[in-house]
Parts: sequence; structure tokens; C-alpha cells
Amino acid sequence: MVVDTFTEGKTGPGEDPIPTLRFGVNYTPRRGWFHSWHDFDPAHAREDLAQIAGLGLDHVRIFHLWPLLQPNRTLIRRTAVDQLVHLVDLAGEAGLDVLVDGVQGHLSSFDFYPEWTRSWHHRNVFTDQEAITAQAELLRTLGAALADRPNLIGLQLGNELNNLVEHNPVTADEVDHYLDTLLAAAREQLPPNRLVTHSAYDAAWYGDDHPFTPEASARKGDLTTVHPWVFSGDCARRYGPRSPQVLHLAEYGAELAKAYATDPARPVWVQETGAPEPHIPAADAPQFARATVRNAAECDGLWGVTWWCSHDVDRSLADYPELEYTLGLFDSAGRAKPIAEAFAAAIAEPHTVQLRDTALVLDCTPGTRSVSGPGGAYFEEWMRLRTEGVRPAVVLAERAEDQGYLAARGIKEVVHLR
Repeated sequence: MVVDTFTEGKTGPGEDPIPTLRFGVNYTPRRGWFHSWHDFDPAHAREDLAQIAGLGLDHVRIFHLWPLLQPNRTLIRRTAVDQLVHLVDLAGEAGLDVLVDGVQGHLSSFDFYPEWTRSWHHRNVFTDQEAITAQAELLRTLGAALADRPNLIGLQLGNELNNLVEHNPVTADEVDHYLDTLLAAAREQLPPNRLVTHSAYDAAWYGDDHPFTPEASARKGDLTTVHPWVFSGDCARRYGPRSPQVLHLAEYGAELAKAYATDPARPVWVQETGAPEPHIPAADAPQFARATVRNAAECDGLWGVTWWCSHDVDRSLADYPELEYTLGLFDSAGRAKPIAEAFAAAIAEPHTVQLRDTALVLDCTPGTRSVSGPGGAYFEEWMRLRTEGVRPAVVLAERAEDQGYLAARGIKEVVHLR
């Protein structure tokens, strides 16, 4: 059960403190996917959660659907909130802690908007003040309902809300206002030792002029979440599924996130990573999982790794991108796949933080952020150093000569792009 959000483990002589890493999975119901909320069945959920706990995982991230929770701007359905609380309790019975995502939002290529934000009633979910107020009230309601649950890790605003930008144009300043408002609302009802977070897909880190910025991800909320996907920037296709660029992608994502934080001790959570076919062929998935866990676990300040996802999407459900059908640790019949066994074995290994005393300087503007993504000059130089045995930290150019900051991160040498 949750006691502290980030604790220190024991160390040996001369070793640095090793964080107690958390390992979990994003819970995708085996029967009916997230449409199962329409006819929530506790017995089915209990079965799924027992399978997850059986792998030795300690937490799940769960998602209700925004239209079911808040079908009208001024109506939050108590029955739907109670279902969510029930699922948190079922996870607790299985020995699993829970992060709850509030405003869904976006899941696996599908968007879930309440009707009061669409068609004749269209409201920009990021800029319409009444829409923001409604989302804030939903988060307050969820926080109040969950506040006394001992296995609650915390409350996240929603899943990759920046996926909604295409239909809800917004500026970076407006995003900042939106996030600040919702994070404050989510915090209101929760105990201080519960996390309040937000998440964004990789465009926040790699996308030129994307309105959800690296600074917002790394400075708002209680920790930084990263979702380093191998299809972003065509990483796996560009370099190959067994390449260092793929096997070290989660590690790189964590180090990139640390560079944008103002607090050198701010934790980073690899909150989504997975092995999507055909980017990662099934035969390569176990090795990908092992390498991803081992490499990410070497990062100082890592909160944990949460795999996407628990169960495959059943092929009786139509119109998903092909890669979504095979992302689970378990197949759609509930059988553990080879990747599940590899993930379980990897998290059971001892993990040692590798301190990074050399940093590669990242010099970019909002309009040239893609330099740090797959195919970019910075990304490729970082990966070149990593394959040569260096474990580079990332430091922003404006901090490259700040000796106090560098010392706080243990950085003794900075190097620039060649």
C-alpha cells in the first residue's frame, strides 16, 4: 500500500542511495476494453487484476471514460464515480496500488468527448472557461471520492491530453493556464502524500512549437511523466527494433525530462512504454522489455516503469490500428505472453543507479525541438555516446555553465554537439 510516493532503499558501502522503484502496468480490461465501463463487472476486473499481481507488479494505472463520468457539463454521475472507486478497491484487494486518470480524453487512437463539447455545443476543452471549470469540478469530485483509499498513488489529469490539440487549438500560454487550473483542482481533496500529475505524448518533447511544452511536463505537477514510444519519430523503423536507439529510448526519455526540470531532484516516471507490432516484432518483444527496464532503472531519480498495457485488445472489436491489438502482457484470452515473463523477470532483478558525470548540452528553441527526437542531431549524438559506453546526462544550454546546478546533478563535464 502507498505510504510515501518516493522512498530511498538500502545501499552498500560507498554506493549512492538506490530509489525503491515501482513497476506496474496500464490496465486495459480484457473483456470489452474500456467499453466495459458501460456494464462494469467486478468479477471480470478481479480476475484481470489477479493476473497482473501474479507477475509481481505493484501498481496499475486506470482509466474511466469522460462521457460516462460527466455526460452534461453540470452533471457528474455518482454511479460512474462509485464504479471507479470500486475498481480501486478491487486493485487493493489484489495488493496493487493505483493511479487514477481523470479526464479521458484519449485512449489507443480513440477520443472520448462528452456530447456537451461537440457538434452544436462545441467547446474548446482547453480554452473555454466553462469547459475548464467543468473538468476541474470532475477532478475535485474524483479526489474527494478517492482521498481515503490507502492504495491510491494519486490522481492524473488525464491520458495524453495533448492528443486533443488537433480538434482544440491552443497556445502554450493557454495550456499553462489549463494545466495550472486542473492540477490545483485535483490537489484540493487529496492528502499531501498522494501524487497529482499530468501526461503528454512525445510531441511535447520532440514536436516543434507543440503547445504542450517540455517545461510544462517537467515543472508542473508532483513529478514528470514520460511516454517514450518506439513509433514516435519512426524510431524503431528508422533504426531497427534491436538497435541501441530503441533499447535505450526509455532511458533517454527519462534523462531528457530531467534536463527541463528546475528541481534537480524531481522524479521521473516512465509511465507508458510498450512493444507495438510490427515496430517491435513479437520475437523481439521479450528482449526489448528486459533492456527497457534495465536501462531505465539505471537513471537516478526514476520513480518507476509502467508498461502499456495489461491485456491485448480482442480482435472482435473493430477499427483499432493494428499495433493496438497486441500490446498486452496477456493475450485476449488472459494467457501470459512471453513478454510478460520477460518483464516479470526484469523487474525482479536488482537495479543499480548509474550516476552520470558527463552531460551532452541540448541547445534548441521551441521551433527546433525536433533536434532531440529520433532522427535529430542531438538524439543521434546522445545515442552514439551511449553505445560507446558513456552514460550521458542531458543539460540545457542555458544551464551548461551553472556550476551549482551541475554539481546538484553530479555533472562534472559538459560536452557539445560535434
